[in-house]
Amino acid sequence: MNKLGTKTLETERLILRKFDTNDAQPMFRNWASNPNVTKYLTWQPYDNVDGVREYIEFVINQYDGAHFDWMIELKEINEPIGTIGVVKYDDSINSAHIGYCLSENYWHKGIMTEAFKRVIKFLFEEVGVNRIESTHDTNNPNSGMVMKKCGLQYEGTHRQAGFNNQGVIDTAFYAILKEDY
Repeated sequence: MNKLGTKTLETERLILRKFDTNDAQPMFRNWASNPNVTKYLTWQPYDNVDGVREYIEFVINQYDGAHFDWMIELKEINEPIGTIGVVKYDDSINSAHIGYCLSENYWHKGIMTEAFKRVIKFLFEEVGVNRIESTHDTNNPNSGMVMKKCGLQYEGTHRQAGFNNQGVIDTAFYAILKEDY
């Protein structure tokens, strides 16, 4: 793995960049306080901007050559609308597990697919990973559609293998290998 860290990446509509403390208010307003956004996630919606600021400071302190965590900024409004990052990395098999969330105002517009495809390109072509994987609660099929549109293949469902704000859940697994890219 090339330890490039969280490099700024760009797409037609998006800038994927490091977190900044100035992101606290838009993150709180755009998605982090919305229970619809966190419904299938493992963290509760934030009650105030101070909690978001603390989280952002935590992420900033984690940045190093092996940490990948991006704000998704929509160029059109110059404001962050979501996040995407490597939530787990397995050196033994050179595998990156991707997690993401997006403001409800931007669901079903292809934004997360656009961001995820750019992260896949970066991880395969520049970082040198061999496997990129992601999972979703089976009750959230839209997340699985993002994975399919990005070229990940369905690998199976693990029954009662995860936990989120809905409780114990069935988890669908998807992955793409560098040889499939």
